[in-house]
Amino acid sequence: MLDKLARLEEEHRELEARLADPEVLKDPKRYQALSRRYAEMGEVIALIREYRKVLQDLEGVEGLLEDPELKEVARAEREALLARKGELERQLERYLLPKDPLDARDAILEIRAGTGGEEAALFARDLLEMYLRFAEEMGYEAEILDANPTDLGGFAKVVVEVRGEGAYGTFKYESGVHRVQRVPATETQGRIHTSTATVAVLPKAEESDFQLNLDEIRIDVMRASGPGGQGVNTTDSAVRVVHLPTGITVTCQESRSQIKNREKALMVLRSRLLEMRRAEEAERLRQTRLAQIGTGERSEKIRTYNFPQSRVTDHRIGFTTHDLEGVLSGHLQPLLEALRRADQERQLEAMTEA
Repeated sequence: MLDKLARLEEEHRELEARLADPEVLKDPKRYQALSRRYAEMGEVIALIREYRKVLQDLEGVEGLLEDPELKEVARAEREALLARKGELERQLERYLLPKDPLDARDAILEIRAGTGGEEAALFARDLLEMYLRFAEEMGYEAEILDANPTDLGGFAKVVVEVRGEGAYGTFKYESGVHRVQRVPATETQGRIHTSTATVAVLPKAEESDFQLNLDEIRIDVMRASGPGGQGVNTTDSAVRVVHLPTGITVTCQESRSQIKNREKALMVLRSRLLEMRRAEEAERLRQTRLAQIGTGERSEKIRTYNFPQSRVTDHRIGFTTHDLEGVLSGHLQPLLEALRRADQERQLEAMTEA
């Protein structure tokens, strides 16, 4: 364990040096990404330092056990130090778990209105705005790849690419069914309705992940629909890509360039195929899948946003906050950190049982 902890300390020192590099200071996005990682490591570095201090104190106490006058006090102190040593080792193990190599990638978010009609579409818009604000807060870049707006300003579907180091690892716990309980804008009698929207988070696939066979793909070109200006609606810039073996269909129309829309649609297709392959592998390794917080089950109800009580509850871990406004404003970090910790604890339990 000490060798692994030493590597974490070395990474922390390297980050500190890079943050002081004038070249890094000239690049705000790079500086923000490094600062975020440096801050994330703050807790584990504090634990490592305390752990080393406990080991040092244990060595000192061992020498006092032979002293007739101090051995009772030394024995009690030794027991307390051993207990703390065990606690610290348990906490540090979370940071030494194997990392998903895809966590460092960009992310693709697909948000779809579920049950609830127009209110569900408006809720999908709220989730989109929440994620865009959170991405900005984290220093990520977000770009809408495809959107199907509704008459009242909601979205039947919207697809967003989030770019930045660790975007997928940050957003992956958002996959699942999100439920909202509130009085809809379309409700005239003040009754509370329950609506849903589904979120799928995919790691952005690289070309090397999938060598697409163009004989298995149909590409249709059409006019873009919905808001976007005269140029968007009168040119054949929208692209629909159909993967014939699986039936997966991807549409992209946000750019006025047909070529760019085609590239983005193929990128999303690769990401969906990558996620499909990962799901198949997870099914074969069911025990590993059971050790994870729900990260990919679209049918799993993961969270409720209750407006009358200003409450947000994540059902996977029993996390509740009454800062509904803050969450919808993009302050997701405490919630996602709690999910990450719970996921790590479940992985540790699975490893112990194995």
